[in-house]
Amino acid sequence: MSAAARLAADVTARLAPLAVELNRAWWNVNVEATEEHEQARVAAELAVSDLLAERETFAAVEAARRDGADGLVRRQLDLLHDAFLPKQVPDEIRTRIVELESAVDARFNAHRGVVADREVSDNEIKQILRREDDVTLRREAWEASKTVGAAVAEDVRELARLRNRAAHSLGFRDWFALSIATSEMDEQKLLATLDEVDGSTARPFARWKASLDEQLAARFGCSPADLRPWHYGDPFFQEVPDEGGVGLDHVFKERDLIELTTRTFDGIGLETRGILARSDLFPRDLKCQHAFCMDVDRQGDIRVLANVVANHDWMDTMLHELGHGVYDAGIDPELPWLLRSCHLVSTEAIAILFGHLAADAQWLERVAGLSASEARSLAELLRLRRGAQKVLFSRWVLVMTNFERTLYADPEADLDGAWWELVRRYQLVTPPEGRRAPDWAAKIHIAVAPVYYHTYLYGDVLASQLATTLRQEAGGLVDVTAAGRFLGERWFRPGLSVRWDELIEQATGAPLTARHYASDIAGI
Repeated sequence: MSAAARLAADVTARLAPLAVELNRAWWNVNVEATEEHEQARVAAELAVSDLLAERETFAAVEAARRDGADGLVRRQLDLLHDAFLPKQVPDEIRTRIVELESAVDARFNAHRGVVADREVSDNEIKQILRREDDVTLRREAWEASKTVGAAVAEDVRELARLRNRAAHSLGFRDWFALSIATSEMDEQKLLATLDEVDGSTARPFARWKASLDEQLAARFGCSPADLRPWHYGDPFFQEVPDEGGVGLDHVFKERDLIELTTRTFDGIGLETRGILARSDLFPRDLKCQHAFCMDVDRQGDIRVLANVVANHDWMDTMLHELGHGVYDAGIDPELPWLLRSCHLVSTEAIAILFGHLAADAQWLERVAGLSASEARSLAELLRLRRGAQKVLFSRWVLVMTNFERTLYADPEADLDGAWWELVRRYQLVTPPEGRRAPDWAAKIHIAVAPVYYHTYLYGDVLASQLATTLRQEAGGLVDVTAAGRFLGERWFRPGLSVRWDELIEQATGAPLTARHYASDIAGI
């Protein structure tokens, strides 16, 4: 074994058990936000952070990279570099970031808004915004969804200051720049991509939203100019409401979404029962109200946290999260521990690919049990809905990514005003008159998953490219076992042994391209 290989193995032997302990602690605090679980998470995260902060170990990794290690050893060293670099900062900053992130995350998990003098969950707020015609109640629900922002805003602003201090100590402009540089991405290319997406989606989005606004105005008895954020179907206007596409909640009413999820992956030869058995899938107090998939130990302990109710959104979410899960399960177990994971873009692409099935005519017929005639009658509407969702979500990503650039460029700026200017510009939503509130802080990603949202957009573009490849090479996705084999062999198995951008070209035969994405949004 070479000295570089020995170094990678030694660091891994120390890092892996600490990372597993952190994952377990993080899981516990999300399933039950107690002070005991929060303290355990902080302790576990500091243990990982302390290891990654070791300056002598980082120097050894850098020296080994300079000495010309290659193959899987070089790949592990590159990943260690990106993990160690952000931690090479003053200890007091690093420790304070961990403590504050954990505290903010726990408050998100425990917080519930109040509507009609009653605490309500995020699921209930979304249900009001989907179904309720009473505009006063809708506004109250929308405002309730933002109250967590007021509860955490000052701490999130302080996190931005601390993250920037960390980045400055390493010679980076700000935390945004550091995050991009240590995630195998290029900031200038990212910004050029965002500009391209803005240019290609602005007109189709404006056309689609004008049509949506006419329908909403008719529903609520007002003019389109009078529409405000609470007239749309979710708190951030990131999902297509029924008026903007086709309603599918009726398909899933009183259905077992877990069974439908299992059936979906069975149809392509990918096993999910073990993942589901380890998961925590239904809502309760003190539990995180969002959803995520976690590979706890890179040895098969893969779990999903969700808050399932029987509707289309949660069907999409379950397919999305199990997409992450089957990816993690399909990585070659013989790879070194550091390589038994995947890049954020490549895993988001798979999750989005599977999540889209919940609004796919073929899936609705074969898996969800829609009649052939109803599926055929909905096919074109569903195609347009998929395009609308892609365009709508791309505009939301532009809000999120540009807001985070603003946040880290100047944490002392008028963030409340900057948020609404971006919402007005990219989503064409009129802000509430006179509102001065930290609505930006109500989005949990800004606090505890910073500089992440652009990976969803890249993942969506890549999902379109993968879907085309699967049609060409396997004949499709729904109930096509050849698709499962393709994904398992050419996408899942390599893990992190191949860079994400190189993996795209190897698996699809072309670099990442927006050509297939553009085809998906055509005609809306």
